[in-house]
Amino acid sequence: MKLEELIQKCCEQNLEAQSKVYQLFADKLFAVSLKYAKNYQDAEDNLQDSFLAIFAKIKQYNHKGSFEGWIKRITINTALQKYREKAPLQIVNEVADDTEEEEIDFENSDFSVNVLLQCIQQLPDRYRLVFNLYVLDEYSHKEIATLLKISEGTSKSNLSRARKILKEKLMNPKNTSN
Repeated sequence: MKLEELIQKCCEQNLEAQSKVYQLFADKLFAVSLKYAKNYQDAEDNLQDSFLAIFAKIKQYNHKGSFEGWIKRITINTALQKYREKAPLQIVNEVADDTEEEEIDFENSDFSVNVLLQCIQQLPDRYRLVFNLYVLDEYSHKEIATLLKISEGTSKSNLSRARKILKEKLMNPKNTSN
């Protein structure tokens, strides 16, 4: 069955079609959820909530752009919404550092994906969210500011601090097990 047919059947609340869509995209969306979660359990919860939102909003998908991109955005927004509801993120309006941005050469490093993910998950919420949105999902600082209800300067500052913390953790392996 083609994806368009599955989407149409999902609009009709066909459970078999929903199950197939889940099977097709669960692994990819779990990876997205894991980036935004503190741990595996939170990622699983976010994945389930994301699929509930996807199926509730599927009639809104207008077949412009990729379906995968559309559901990925819902997954990211679901994760961000959970953090907004949980507790205040305590995002402090920080002055952007005038220091050079910390760059980490992931391609020429010996760090495993699991070690990198573990370090990212250990970042404070505000830094992890900005880092993931900017570096991994290629949102602009303007988009991040809108999503998280912060200033662009705060987004830039949080990204800089996240990179510094990650660099410190990766350069000092004993810090990755915090």
